[in-house]
Amino acid sequence: MIELEVQALSLAREGLLVDVGRTIIACGFALVRQRLADDHNGVLLTMVVRGPARKQRALEEKLDTHERIISFEISPFVEGSPKEHFAASRPVAANYVPPPPPAPPAEKPKPEEASRSPKAAGTVAQVERTSTASEVVQAFVKPRPPLQPEPEPEFALMRTPASAPPPVTAPVEPFRESVELDADQAEVEKLLPKLTGDYPQIFPWVKKLEQSVEEGARESSLSMAGQRIGAWLRERNHAATAKMGLDEAMQFIGVPALRALAEVDYSGNQLHIRNSPLCTQQGRSSCKFFSGYLEGLLGPMLASPGLSIFAVCCRSCGADACVLALMD
Repeated sequence: MIELEVQALSLAREGLLVDVGRTIIACGFALVRQRLADDHNGVLLTMVVRGPARKQRALEEKLDTHERIISFEISPFVEGSPKEHFAASRPVAANYVPPPPPAPPAEKPKPEEASRSPKAAGTVAQVERTSTASEVVQAFVKPRPPLQPEPEPEFALMRTPASAPPPVTAPVEPFRESVELDADQAEVEKLLPKLTGDYPQIFPWVKKLEQSVEEGARESSLSMAGQRIGAWLRERNHAATAKMGLDEAMQFIGVPALRALAEVDYSGNQLHIRNSPLCTQQGRSSCKFFSGYLEGLLGPMLASPGLSIFAVCCRSCGADACVLALMD
């Protein structure tokens, strides 16, 4: 098995994760983590996938013909080494001033006019032709008086105002993948009795967990806490439940359990979480808790292993609701 980092550029964000995720799963890969970011060049999609090495070529061919992807890059994933997205806008220096336009070419000086007019030259030539050997006639041509320069018209010297400096735009920070850390298992274990004891009023404890771990371990810790509380609920209420398909499991077990926590709707393999109490801070998604919750609750019940859940959009990023896509 290998882990690959897939970076892709697309024009539209809506439904991008679902469309590309289906292609990745169809090629035999599992989605480990993903991130969407808006950029001046388009929508930047970064995914970490895991699968057999022999199917990497097939994955590249599928992505190359995918209608939603403009361009993409695939490279081996290295844990702890964030990689800049290949299509991200490059930063522009704040003090950058464009070079001045080139100076106009200098005018060539006009050749001075001949001091003698063509007519006077013809007269001298005529006199020379009529002279004889015994008689020397010197022709004298009175030169024209020198031209007096015409007086220049009076004018007022107008000072051209200096052009305003170009506006300084804030530098565009390129998109960078944050360093992902493993879940803080000690903190999760410490809060687990509070989560099970106060269920379903658990969100104050979940928020406390977010604040008590390092930023890089926040999402992985949320996922672990969700898995633990979901597994606890399955053992308490559904230990004897037979295997079933994903849609059936969501309809009879997943959605009723989630409605004890939040307002949710499920249709077409997409779970809509409305007014999520966890995803209220701008740009700080906490949907990993709900993904882990469903993995712990439904994973062992499904007839086909390999449940994949990934975020399509989040309330913290300006969407009307948090949307999770589920695939088995």
